Amino acid sequence: MRVVVLCSSPYSETGCAVAARLAQVGYGPVGALTLPSWDRSTLVRKVGQWGLRGSFNYAVTKLAPRKAGNHKKVLNPYLEKSLCHGDKIFRGLREVARAYQFPVITCRDQNSADAMAQLKKWSPDLAIFTGGNILREDLLSIPRLGVLNSHLGLLPEIRGMSTPEWSLLTGVPIGITIHFMDSGLDTGPILLRREFRADRECESLTDLRNRMIAEGIELIAEAVAGLDHGALTSNPQTDRERDRQFFVMHDRLKSVAERRLKNNHATFAGKCNE
Repeated sequence: MRVVVLCSSPYSETGCAVAARLAQVGYGPVGALTLPSWDRSTLVRKVGQWGLRGSFNYAVTKLAPRKAGNHKKVLNPYLEKSLCHGDKIFRGLREVARAYQFPVITCRDQNSADAMAQLKKWSPDLAIFTGGNILREDLLSIPRLGVLNSHLGLLPEIRGMSTPEWSLLTGVPIGITIHFMDSGLDTGPILLRREFRADRECESLTDLRNRMIAEGIELIAEAVAGLDHGALTSNPQTDRERDRQFFVMHDRLKSVAERRLKNNHATFAGKCNE
């Protein structure tokens, strides 16, 4: 199985963890295609997601000089298992690439002619999308099987942005969907669809999202192995809820979702203490 990773930045923890985890389970990438470190669209997205302070702290963890014996360089602690290599923690995609011997190519646009030409040279069976541009049909058709994405919501019910929060507000079970990407937004065929049972253990939305990202990486690894062994087939999404799309949540609504999550956690903790 020839696998390529598409990444939003060479310092993306999720992108690094996906590449490293695939290599750990025997599916080391044949290449990775990444946007630049300071890509404008990536910066805008990260500032919107984490705020200025969070984005600054993330940059510091990736770019600050290493200190001997210091393992606290992971923003998402649940990714440390995947990012740990010997006595070090991967801080960038090129570190992963050196350890597992695959090339990393930087491009300004993953849909550009140069980027697609590079993908064709790698001749991938499968690509894993961990962030970047909105992918066009020409690129999506290059991998033999398609491009996989880990979506932090159950499809087709929860499409779009802020998916864990909208799941909490709408009463849809929190879950993760591994699906093939198509020209629509989260409308491609579904490969794996799992409810996320650990939400009651989460004390904050940040903790919930971090846990879900880590679980999504494990499901990506499971999906790649399943496809390689012919044990998984995808199913097209039904028309039910197909036109429903959620957008970035307002802070007031997010606070309501956070309270619901904390109430779930308190109820679960109370039952465990009985």
